Amino acid sequence: MPLVVAVPAEAAGERLDRFLASLPEVGSRAAAERLLGEGAALVDGEVRPKSHRLAGGEHVELTVPEAAPPGLEREEVPLRIAYEDDDVLVIDKPAGVVVHPSPGHASGTLVHGLVGLAAGGEDEERPGIVHRLDRDTSGLLVVARSDEAYARLQELVRDRALERRYKALVRGRPRSWTGRIEAPIGRDRHDPTRHSLDTDTPREAVTHFEVERLLGRHAQLDVRLETGRTHQIRVHLAAIGLPVVGDPVYGVPDEQLKRQFLHAWRLAFPHPLRDERIEVESPLPPELQAALARFDS
Repeated sequence: MPLVVAVPAEAAGERLDRFLASLPEVGSRAAAERLLGEGAALVDGEVRPKSHRLAGGEHVELTVPEAAPPGLEREEVPLRIAYEDDDVLVIDKPAGVVVHPSPGHASGTLVHGLVGLAAGGEDEERPGIVHRLDRDTSGLLVVARSDEAYARLQELVRDRALERRYKALVRGRPRSWTGRIEAPIGRDRHDPTRHSLDTDTPREAVTHFEVERLLGRHAQLDVRLETGRTHQIRVHLAAIGLPVVGDPVYGVPDEQLKRQFLHAWRLAFPHPLRDERIEVESPLPPELQAALARFDS
């Protein structure tokens, strides 16, 4: 039996896909897009595109699946939206927040904070997620808001067209002001909880860096990822004798900092669905600014 919903006056000007996603019977932009693509959502009896702007007062007729798969429940998670449009979000993630559910992290993730805002892909526990940041790495990552944007963002990641730059503080002084690290990474063959160059499952990994400042026995680096393997920056820098400060696994623990000094400060990419380029930057968090001041004293 189709469901008929009257569009309230306050929804005037809202996109059709967003309005549908707000309905509890639909629940997400991805589900809304599927209904529209299948002709299962009509506005006053007519098929409309997802970008159709509602006027208020229309009647939307839905044919929804009888048993929709269970979805994630929205939670209050600390995050800042650094950029937003109808297709993508750029999130400024604080340290300490896991990106998506995983063993040991069933709630409180970035994905839980984005329920209703992000969509795309077939994994219901990772809607819209095309790349990640480690739990204790802060900074920028892009999230899709539709299946179409998700597919295109995945292509950009594969084509290495997603510019990802990080600030890192390392112990040691690099041999040159710029460097390129090319060394395959995979799960460590002796410790499956770690990633390393000593692996039976190597995957290509390339990291670029340049020195911004020398701070006694330490150096502040600007790091650019060419590939995006798990723990790539931390593993690569440790491999060349420049362990990240505050990293208890691959680097040098720091009792005062209590997190790794790694911040995704810049994200730039061609818009997935429009002819424009998105460039977003994030300031260094206060605890990392304080750490720099301490090492510079």
